[in-house]
Amino acid sequence: MPIPLDAAEVLNREFLEIRARLLHLAASLDRLDRAEGAVHDDPRLAKIRAGLEILGGVESERAERIQLLFSRPYDANWVKSLGVERRG
Repeated sequence: MPIPLDAAEVLNREFLEIRARLLHLAASLDRLDRAEGAVHDDPRLAKIRAGLEILGGVESERAERIQLLFSRPYDANWVKSLGVERRG
């Protein structure tokens, strides 16, 4: 059984990847800022901002909370409401 990495080892291993992803995100947001038109009232942008707040927080389970932020609520009648055709 492998020995789990400690926090310093995880940071050493993940730092450059995290840095690259943050730069990619910053560049995307900069392109959005420079683009013609306005999307300040777009609900997708509001979700992106909420996701950034989750990332900047100190609470755990960030990945789960962001996944839930961008997910639809469960609908027991999803087959009917989404018009999915059942085969079988």
